[in-house]
Amino acid sequence: MHSLQYKWGSRLPWKNFKSVGNMAAKRNFIRASSMRFPKIFVLVLFLFPALVGANQDADFLVARDAFRMGDVAKLDRMAARLKHSPLEPYLAYYQLRMRLETASATEVQEFLARPDDSPVINHMRAEWLRLLGKRQQWEEFAAQYPRLVSGEVDLTCYALRSRQRLQEEQVLHEARNLWLTSSAELPESCAPLFDAAIAGGIINATDIWLRLRLALEAGNLTLAKQLSERLPAKRALSSSELNSAANDQVRYLANAKLDNASEAQRTVALFALQRLAKQSPQLAFLQWEKNAAYFTADEHHYFYGWLAYEAARKRDSRALEWYKAAGEASLTGPQLAWRARAALLTQNWHEVWASINAMTPQQQREGVWRYWKARALKARGSLPEANALFAELSSEHNFYGQLSAEEIGITPAATMPASYQPSTATINAMLAQPTVQRTLALYRMDLRTDAAKEWVWAARKLDDQQLLVAAEIARRNGMYDHAINTADRTVQIHDFSLRYLAPYREALQGYIRKNELEEAWVYGLIRQESRFVYQAKSPVGATGLMQIMPATARWIARQLGMKSYRKALVNQLDTHFKLGTYYMKTVLSSLDNSPVLASAAYNAGPSRARKWRGESALEGAIYAENIPFDETRNYVKKVMSNTMYYSQLFGQPPRSLKQRLGVITAKNAVNQQATPDER
Repeated sequence: MHSLQYKWGSRLPWKNFKSVGNMAAKRNFIRASSMRFPKIFVLVLFLFPALVGANQDADFLVARDAFRMGDVAKLDRMAARLKHSPLEPYLAYYQLRMRLETASATEVQEFLARPDDSPVINHMRAEWLRLLGKRQQWEEFAAQYPRLVSGEVDLTCYALRSRQRLQEEQVLHEARNLWLTSSAELPESCAPLFDAAIAGGIINATDIWLRLRLALEAGNLTLAKQLSERLPAKRALSSSELNSAANDQVRYLANAKLDNASEAQRTVALFALQRLAKQSPQLAFLQWEKNAAYFTADEHHYFYGWLAYEAARKRDSRALEWYKAAGEASLTGPQLAWRARAALLTQNWHEVWASINAMTPQQQREGVWRYWKARALKARGSLPEANALFAELSSEHNFYGQLSAEEIGITPAATMPASYQPSTATINAMLAQPTVQRTLALYRMDLRTDAAKEWVWAARKLDDQQLLVAAEIARRNGMYDHAINTADRTVQIHDFSLRYLAPYREALQGYIRKNELEEAWVYGLIRQESRFVYQAKSPVGATGLMQIMPATARWIARQLGMKSYRKALVNQLDTHFKLGTYYMKTVLSSLDNSPVLASAAYNAGPSRARKWRGESALEGAIYAENIPFDETRNYVKKVMSNTMYYSQLFGQPPRSLKQRLGVITAKNAVNQQATPDER
């Protein structure tokens, strides 16, 4: 044993054989070793690639830390050792980035011209463009900018400025479009454009006012105050009044003197009313009734548009009445969406149809509105037109595609075409690509963010078959989230076993059976929660495959009598599944055994899931559509859609999505069993 350790240790000469230039020496050494130490040679031959990979990983992590610490000498040493590694582009990026301010244009251009297909090259291009923009070196900027993939807003403004001297008026009109579409502060690089557009009258006082209103609607007081400073004095808003309106709407409105009020004063009052409507449409309406006489007809319509929107989000039965009072007001996309949802609650199919028709063509093309428009047409007796929309949607592999297929009698099995199976040679060819090797190395080092960027970058140009090859490679390497996301991108050729991976089945099934849960629903939920990323952690602290919150985990542990439970145990796979499946069973049992309500509860809490019920029984799809939180609304739809696919993959008896969604009973039928979010 000691002899083997000695021969395996630091004196072995292959430490000098890492570079391609020493490959001949390496081959000679291995040949000689195989004759002198045959048993050791077999072990060495088997472990050698792993050892080299481990050494490269360690060297890369040292280089990465050196870059972060600004240690040029150490970075250069590591870069020399990794010169022939697939990760070399990162080292070259680190080296150049550390001295970008002083690097010559030639050096940067040489790096940007490299044949490596890696996001770090695009990232360097963005950094270089940002520097060129600050220096106002527009000729070089214009040469590089077309090669940039998906730049940020600050670079968009620099790009406009690079054209400004040649296309002044056109550029300033483009700047105006940018100005009118943002309710957030725009980067400093945009300021000269806006100043020039304002000075030239291309952005006028009305445009400033429109953007100010956008800022107020978004609650961005900082931007609203900045914009107010650009208005003539008589139109400027009072900063102190804005603060008062933001802090206490009822007190502000009670003290506001609105008789003979200026436009600016009325705007602040409307801001207070809109903000109050978010909390309570009823309170806002009472305040409005006291002051309505002081506002213009257009302001009446504007206020009712927002009141109706907030009322619809809270399932207030007056929402449609208030939408009607909004008259010819120009409603936003979200306002029109909630007008349609309010109509769905009462199954007022004419109003559903009218609300969708009032949307922009782009919004109407969204799957959700094509489906509900088809339902409205069907309810109104226009069956051929409805079926045409259902048929178009049925080819889409999502919640609305599944529901549409059922409407025209297409079986679930028919929506899952046969899978494409890549050959071993095809997989090996893709594995040999440096970009795939980089991703696998970064993932192996737990540099998940860099690995994800590299993977997405590599996948952006792949066709369907190549995407499925990449997804299979990701699956084999435990990169389940990448496998799912990549397989999800195919358009014509699919592999649903990759889209709907089912790892950990052996570990999970015992807990699923014990809690009498449907395996397809459990997997549908986990897929949506974490994409099977074991290390997943949400911004609010939920952890693991089933994204369990610490407080919820403690509550479940008490219910299960786990006296020795401690926080770290939630990350152990068996404990995690034990806690997660018990919680799923708890919320399911407390909510009429409805997977729709239970999915909503899992994401947003059981009390909210109950609160979102209707005054009367609701079709499951209508309940889901009227969930006020965008995240939870989309979550529930995706979990239920996932469940359908897993059910088919697991060979479960056929059951339609509409049956699974069921009917959600009215509020007065709620089972009030206590659950964690109420403790």
